[in-house]
Amino acid sequence: METDVSPPILVVDDDPKIVSLVKTYLEREGFRVATAGDGRAALEALRSSPPLLIVLDLMLPELDGLALLRIVRERSDLPVIMLSARGSVADRVYGIHEGADDYLAKPFSPAELVVRVKAVLRRAAGQRRRSPEDETMVQGDLVIDLGRLEVKRGGRLIPLTPAEFRLLSALVRAQGRVLTRQALLDALYGEARGEALDRTIDVHIGRLRDKLGEAADDPRYVATVRGVGYRAVHA
Repeated sequence: METDVSPPILVVDDDPKIVSLVKTYLEREGFRVATAGDGRAALEALRSSPPLLIVLDLMLPELDGLALLRIVRERSDLPVIMLSARGSVADRVYGIHEGADDYLAKPFSPAELVVRVKAVLRRAAGQRRRSPEDETMVQGDLVIDLGRLEVKRGGRLIPLTPAEFRLLSALVRAQGRVLTRQALLDALYGEARGEALDRTIDVHIGRLRDKLGEAADDPRYVATVRGVGYRAVHA
C-alpha cells in the first residue's frame, strides 16, 4: 500500500469552523492538510513536518501570527498567506512588511484562498523547471540561482522570501528596463493578484533593499523610477 508523503499545507487558526472549511476546500483539490489552533502548536508542527505553504491567522493564542511569521522568516523562505479580520490598507501593508507573501481579509472566500495557494505553488514549480542555461543570473556581485531559489553575495547566502526572490529575479531579467508596479504585481501574483495594492510592491522592495544592504538614495541593485516603478542597476 502506497503512502502519500507529500508535504502538507499548514492551516493555523483558532477558529475551528474556519480551519474545517479551509481544510475541506484544500483537500478537495488533492492537498494534504495539517492544522494548528494556536501559535505554539503551529511551531511544533513546523518542526516536525515542514509544510509546502502556511495559511496563517494573525490573531492567535499562545503565540500570535506576526511573532510566528517572524520566527518562520528567520529560519526559512516558506510561502505564507496571512489571514486577518483586520482588512485595512495599513494592516495589509504591515503584514506584507513583516514577510507575508499574500494577505486575505476575513471574511474571505475559501475558493479564492485555494486559487492563491495554487498560484504560489505553481510559480515555485515553474522556477524549479527552468532550463540549465537560465539557472543562474548575475547582478553586480549578486549571484541569483533560479534552480535553488537562492541569492548569494561573495558566496554568502542572503535569505529572501519567495516574494522578494521573484521581484529581484524579474528586475534582473528586465536588464535595466523599468518595470511598473503593476508589472511587478503580475510577477508576484499572476492571475491571483486579486485586490493586491501597488503599495505592496514598495514594501517588498524596501525589505529587499534592507537585506541587500542598500539605501533607496544610493542604489547598487534596485533603483526607483519616481511615479513609474523600479529597475535593476547594471554596472
